[in-house]
Amino acid sequence: MSPVLDTDIKFLPGVGPKRAEVLLRELNIRNWRDLLYLFPFRYLDRTRIYSISEVDSEASYIQLRGKITRVNVVGEKSPAKRLVATLSDSTGVIDLVFFQGIKWIKDRLKVNTEYIVFGKPSIFNQAINLVHPEVDLVTEENPLYVGNMIGVYPSTEKIRNSGISNKQFAKMVSVALKQTLDIIPESLPEYVLAQKNLMPLKAALQYIHFPVNQRVLMQAQFRLKFEELFYLQLSLLRLKIGRENNNKGFYFPKVGSHFNFCFNKIPFELTDAQKRVIKEMRADMVSGRQMNRLLQGDVGSGKTMVALLCALLSVDNGFQSCIMAPTEVLANQHFNLVSKITRGGETVVALLTGSTKQAERKEILQRLENGEIDILFGTHALIEDTVRFKRLGFAVIDEQHRFGVEQRAKLWSKSSELPHILVMTATPIPRTLAMTLYGDLDISVIDELPPGRKMVTTMHASENQRDRIRNFVRDQIHTGRQVFIVYPLIKESEKMDYKNLEEGYENVLKHFPPDNYTVAVVHGQQKSEEKARNMELFVSGKANILVSTSVIEVGVDVPNASVMVIESAERFGLSQLHQLRGRVGRGSESSYCILMTDYKLSKESRQRIDLMCSTQDGFELAEADMRMRGPGDIEGTQQSGLPVELHIASLSKDSQILEDARNYALNILSQDPALEKSENYLLREELTKMKQNIKDYSQIS
Repeated sequence: MSPVLDTDIKFLPGVGPKRAEVLLRELNIRNWRDLLYLFPFRYLDRTRIYSISEVDSEASYIQLRGKITRVNVVGEKSPAKRLVATLSDSTGVIDLVFFQGIKWIKDRLKVNTEYIVFGKPSIFNQAINLVHPEVDLVTEENPLYVGNMIGVYPSTEKIRNSGISNKQFAKMVSVALKQTLDIIPESLPEYVLAQKNLMPLKAALQYIHFPVNQRVLMQAQFRLKFEELFYLQLSLLRLKIGRENNNKGFYFPKVGSHFNFCFNKIPFELTDAQKRVIKEMRADMVSGRQMNRLLQGDVGSGKTMVALLCALLSVDNGFQSCIMAPTEVLANQHFNLVSKITRGGETVVALLTGSTKQAERKEILQRLENGEIDILFGTHALIEDTVRFKRLGFAVIDEQHRFGVEQRAKLWSKSSELPHILVMTATPIPRTLAMTLYGDLDISVIDELPPGRKMVTTMHASENQRDRIRNFVRDQIHTGRQVFIVYPLIKESEKMDYKNLEEGYENVLKHFPPDNYTVAVVHGQQKSEEKARNMELFVSGKANILVSTSVIEVGVDVPNASVMVIESAERFGLSQLHQLRGRVGRGSESSYCILMTDYKLSKESRQRIDLMCSTQDGFELAEADMRMRGPGDIEGTQQSGLPVELHIASLSKDSQILEDARNYALNILSQDPALEKSENYLLREELTKMKQNIKDYSQIS
């Protein structure tokens, strides 16, 4: 793009140093390019002029044309002092009401003069009127605001206080466009524009800010969305193809005694989905290419068993494996499950966490380096410099979004050559999001729960049903079951959330006194020993109730827990509620998830709660979650963390464009993997420009 676009925003006429500071702080606008790529989030239609007789208080913004016939100030001495101007056309009259800037507006409005008025109808003093509308003289030439669709830009109170109104913002964009439009180079090759029927970039930037009608606006939006999603997919697929061509993988042809011994000891039949996924991974292991696979599976679908069996294939072929979990509780759980299955066989397993005693740690590290340990389970402790494998062939990351990119990269460096890699998540990810976040990975899905798993009955209750819920919890405890009570934890209000948790804990103790019940509490501000102690109380069955924040969302397996009470459930997203619900229903008993909320709920919150009560399909919930809240909260990712910044495209709303862009990018790369052909020169150039934003996930995920 043109260097002019890199000009500091303070040098744009109408901005200056002070406003530039506000624009940077509030909207991250540094230069002219940032301004041009901050697109309106909605549009007001000023292409039509209504007659006054058509005005309806339910209508959205409307535009009128008429003469001001009277201007007077009402309630001079009262707090409701206002200026009322009467506008008239051939069909009727309507009042324009102003509560602020009265003197300035009164001096500006001339009686018997024609104006264009734009505003939102409302009821005031039992009559329809326009409060604080925009008023422009008909003779005033204002191409931005009369006869066009007007973009509404993102704004904040600080931006408005700095004197940048929406009108001012549009003027700034107009100035920037006038000075740069002729020198903005096209960013897509001619053949792409022709084949996909896209308008040129210059026209798209002009019309996205100042559309002359709905049709042109849609064409501009499509052009810009397609470009963003196309380059996003092109960058990811190029990494994937490059990795497949260049990263040689260990060859694991043998299925031997380690695998067979454990497979025969599994106390249940694997589901068809588990068998299918193992076959997919086995095909990777004998392909001669490095496996780089994401395994998605709902809570309790049996991902750990799949990971273990593939780790055993690595052992059968003379290599070591490691399985890294985000918490000690989860690492212990995996280790205990696998220890039972490997007991009596040749496979040597070990566990390394922050709690491992020094002497034991020293012994584990030595045996690992000697190659005596086949499978190592652990937490972040696995990535410490002192941990050295003799021959690491297979690495598993469980709940991978809990680990940073650098941490994962550190694990891969434990092997002289790249090991086969499996990343697992129990957070169902909508297909479009998976295609983007993990566009460079192969994806496997376990879409079937083991037989015998009971559906969790989900119900919604508000404060007035609290006593009934407490009685239900007591009944469950008296039949020998255990209960989770979870409070929300939102980063922005941690102090208040802990206060809610503490009050909730005191309240639980009041109704479930220590003489008859044992209540454990777990939250993020506890020391890890205290957290582990309380957790162990519950896991071992000694505590009847576990009061916690959503820290227990991942991994805790307590088959005897049959009730999950989620307080302030309206403050959780669907995916998180689904994860929490997955903590119960892990045994053979009937299980229940109770969503406690305020009596008054927003429309969207009620939708979420109703959906939770009506389905247990994690993928359906994840799709709905993304539609409702956008992709930011799923998997802890933000759109800004993607390899290509998305200014206009939405992963949740533009799935069809995304799929089309991916297929198109795949088609181009299948014919020209390195983008060496002359017609693809521009594509290669654009990807090079973006490179500083593109993280090479192929080495680390």
